[in-house]
Amino acid sequence: MTAAPTWTITSVRDALLAKKTSAHELVKDFYDQIERRNPELNAFLALCPERAYAQAGRVDAAITKGQPLPPLAGVPVAVKDVISAQGVRTTCGSKILENYTPPYDATAIERLEKAGAVVLGKTNCDEFAMGSSNENSAYGPVRNPVALDRVPGGSSGGSAAAVAAGLAVVALGTDTGGSIRQPGAYCGIPALMPTYGRVSRYGLIAFASSLDRIGPFATNISDTATVISVTAGYDSNDSTSAAVAVPDYLAEIEKPVLGLRIGVPEDYFGAGLDPEVKTKVQAGISLLEKLGCKRVPLKMPHTDYAIATYYIVATAEASSNLARYDGVRYGLRVQGNTLMEMYRKTRERGFGPEVKRRIMLGTYALSSGYYDAYYLRAQKVRSLIARDFASAFEKVDAIVTPTTPTAAFKLGEKTADPLQMYLADIYTVTGSLAGVPGISVPCGKTATGLPIGMQIFGSHFDEARILQLARAFEKAGGFSI
Repeated sequence: MTAAPTWTITSVRDALLAKKTSAHELVKDFYDQIERRNPELNAFLALCPERAYAQAGRVDAAITKGQPLPPLAGVPVAVKDVISAQGVRTTCGSKILENYTPPYDATAIERLEKAGAVVLGKTNCDEFAMGSSNENSAYGPVRNPVALDRVPGGSSGGSAAAVAAGLAVVALGTDTGGSIRQPGAYCGIPALMPTYGRVSRYGLIAFASSLDRIGPFATNISDTATVISVTAGYDSNDSTSAAVAVPDYLAEIEKPVLGLRIGVPEDYFGAGLDPEVKTKVQAGISLLEKLGCKRVPLKMPHTDYAIATYYIVATAEASSNLARYDGVRYGLRVQGNTLMEMYRKTRERGFGPEVKRRIMLGTYALSSGYYDAYYLRAQKVRSLIARDFASAFEKVDAIVTPTTPTAAFKLGEKTADPLQMYLADIYTVTGSLAGVPGISVPCGKTATGLPIGMQIFGSHFDEARILQLARAFEKAGGFSI
């Protein structure tokens, strides 16, 4: 038996209950696969076999005793390396945290393990989640398992690649401006960004606090729904966590979609959209219409301002959050003759070029004399973008767009042009700024076999609706349209 992309939460559970394998054997098989494939993919930065085998032992003991199994019992999981795991090296893809080991678990990891999941290790990512290609990691780029000369997307490229390559059944990533949905699109798997506040951020090492969210990657919609069911819900440790009831997503996703109104904003189908991507996404929308959905044309007039707005808000928050990495409390310390020299040398050596670029941009936007012109104005435009979504959801039940303007680009293709890299997020940052949930689902491939993603947005805390549409699309063969 070998670990493969065909493993799902259901097939793991069935195999364990039928005693065709044990949780311990399954973990070993996955680690064997990681040992074989990770050298070429670079998806994992750290493994935690002692922790994984201990959890597998608890699952096997429960089966032996005939105890009821929790929903993720024995399921091998990968976790992005910006999410804290007690006793497991957590670097954020940065040299400045090269030897950092958190003293506690993030709430999302606690909830996964309480549900029986087996955490295999931490996945590679753009440094401090800043990037759209996973080429900004201090530990080297991740390669797309679909095409090794292509990027897997960023910043959660390691998690997406791990699931797409069969090195984990499901994975957690984080999304600030598209960092779950874009890698999902590039690697050809479902990827969900929940509503801001739906999943606790406690233990998530911050990039941009008003935007960061934790969400799942999987190979099918049922598994996606199961993971979000486990991780969602209020957490008193997180002041931004929302006390909103979590529905039974697995029950909700099987409801018929007949009569649902899907909004199609013309602003997302203009210049810059690759013709192959446009054709496939339009075919995906047509398939939803055949399933009984009603297509509603939309205008979202502030879409053109989203990239500029996002990169002001996100960099400003990054400059504030990353100020804590100064060589004093934890992480890398490079000695200097004065305190200021120590700060400078530590950050020069510890931060990569993209992180430095964003810190400088954010510090400038927040500086005296420029705050009103940049940061305050960006926050006002953010409100207008959120209003576009609110107005749209008065007319429709969901919004359907491309996830990305192109399929996965080649490694090194955009590293010399940061602006082109930023534009890869043009269709994802809008939902990030508005705080609404979004899912990317596979929507066929290009003529050269590269995956294409279709994005579905829902209103606040309406993950059930977008999962319902995604499940109907999956059952109708939309993933390979």
